[in-house]
Amino acid sequence: MRKNRAMIPRAPHLIGILVLDGVVPFDLGVVPQVFGAARDAAGNRLYEVVVCGAGPSLTEAGFTIVPAFGLAELARADTVVVPGIHSGGPVIDGTLPPDVRAALLAAAGRGARIVSICTAASVLAAAGLLDGRPAATHWAWAQRIGGLYPQVDWDFDVLFVDDGDVLTSAGVGAGVDLCLHIVRSDHGAEVANRVARRCVVPPWRDGGQAQFIERPVPATTGSGTEATRAWVLDRLAEPVSLEEMAGHARMSVRTFTRRFRDETGLSPRQWLLRQRVEHARILLESTDLAVEAVARRAGLGSATALRQHLHATIGVAPSAYRRTFRHAG
Repeated sequence: MRKNRAMIPRAPHLIGILVLDGVVPFDLGVVPQVFGAARDAAGNRLYEVVVCGAGPSLTEAGFTIVPAFGLAELARADTVVVPGIHSGGPVIDGTLPPDVRAALLAAAGRGARIVSICTAASVLAAAGLLDGRPAATHWAWAQRIGGLYPQVDWDFDVLFVDDGDVLTSAGVGAGVDLCLHIVRSDHGAEVANRVARRCVVPPWRDGGQAQFIERPVPATTGSGTEATRAWVLDRLAEPVSLEEMAGHARMSVRTFTRRFRDETGLSPRQWLLRQRVEHARILLESTDLAVEAVARRAGLGSATALRQHLHATIGVAPSAYRRTFRHAG
């Protein structure tokens, strides 16, 4: 009897992890942890994860990883993920072992999705896969990696960059953000949210890595912008202009904007929009207010504006966000 094609389960999406010397154990562990937790409604795994390499690799932490598969296994992978490295040619002089380069180029050539975590963007750049493309990596490596690969359009402020078939993340925890983004793109927010809860991490983090960059702590002279930020948070539903914020802080607009960015890593307008979107999310999670009312209370003006900003921030509409988190609450 011929089987119904709809009854035949799809094979899990195969993810091949490419391990190199100097690999960062955290970055390596994130991949099987996140993708291994992704299941469909029936509990079936949505991804199969295999670890590949040219041989045993000494990790950045000083112990050795012995991959279960060789580089040839990458020829089957639907997605190739390269965890970060803290030593080796890609982060020192721009060189890459020929067999590794060939494996990456072959995977990209047949249409596999290529992903890097943290400093592994240097591996993709050394292979020529990032030439002329936007990419992210850890902010602390910006000068070194950016100098080695000036042909790449680096963005050192974001948590990750999705350029279609090539995706790159910032440092360490941003690898979790990127993996969850991939699950969300492949299977939707509901599956990604379940994975996030399973891994006990937020399903989405606002902002970029600029908020984590080391910068001098402003002196506590009482002349900063903290009091103004608190003042703004008390009146999110009201229109607040940059000039009004500067006036409250008793500064010129130019001085206020510079000091505000020094203290928060954001411009006043970026910060204010983020606070309003975050307040809207809280209202969607904790109340039954209509979307229009949520938008007004958050200071976003209209349901249309809320939809636009929420979709730009977390990739879902207000109604979909509420269904997920209001029900979970």
